[in-house]
Amino acid sequence: MSAPAALHPSRIHPSSIVEDGAEIGRNVEIGPFCHIGPKVRLGDNVRLMSHVVIDGCTTLGAGCVVFPNAVLGCAPQNIHYKGEDTELLIGQGCTIREGVTMHPGMPSFGGTTTVGDNSMFLAYSHVAHDCHVGSNVILSNNVMLAGHVTIGDRVIMGGGAAVHQFTRVGHHAFIGGLAAVSNDVIPYGMLNGNPGVLMGLNIIGMQRSGFDKPAIHAVRRAFKAIFDPASPIRENVARLRAQTDNNAAVADIIAFIDAESERALSSPARGQRG
Repeated sequence: MSAPAALHPSRIHPSSIVEDGAEIGRNVEIGPFCHIGPKVRLGDNVRLMSHVVIDGCTTLGAGCVVFPNAVLGCAPQNIHYKGEDTELLIGQGCTIREGVTMHPGMPSFGGTTTVGDNSMFLAYSHVAHDCHVGSNVILSNNVMLAGHVTIGDRVIMGGGAAVHQFTRVGHHAFIGGLAAVSNDVIPYGMLNGNPGVLMGLNIIGMQRSGFDKPAIHAVRRAFKAIFDPASPIRENVARLRAQTDNNAAVADIIAFIDAESERALSSPARGQRG
């Protein structure tokens, strides 16, 4: 540890191992049979219940709670990883339930996996190397994120959903249980099925986040315009982009589609590509 335990008003169970070099914040509680590696940093008021393993260059923000058998910061599941000091950065106020696994990044892709604030990771969900997960996100039980996945703020993913590597899920999107997400999902989108199909908009999520009726109606109109089957999606987006009265929510969708991506765009029709 960075300083003798006596200098920290923290509670560390005698059966746990906190290796020399680990930085432990104030009022941290480390329950029985945990193992904290030498390059780990735990923020103030972190609580590790029991049998938690945190290794590598992992930072856990203030107020996070980690349930039993979670494993954070161990080597990525990638045959090209050779033990480099890459990072896993987890924000403040996250709840990490039983058996959750999160891995640091790969050196050839920036070397960092990031998780925002106040997110919840339910039992046995997985965040692979080089993922970037936003704030106020919920990954339900057994959700699987492959490497290099980007999840926007306030995304909710149902149990057992799986996201293909390099795929982006826009903010405020909703992913149904057992969905297979192999293409990008627009902000505010709602995707279900295997293969995943864009079923509409996450209107309830927008309402809960405080969007007013004009913004919601604008997004509905934009959705219909973008996915109008009469012409290709890119042409529809170009016409929408040319309009001068687009509000911020619609602009977010356009910017998401315009951004470079490894994946195609999820749409309401099976097999249709952006």
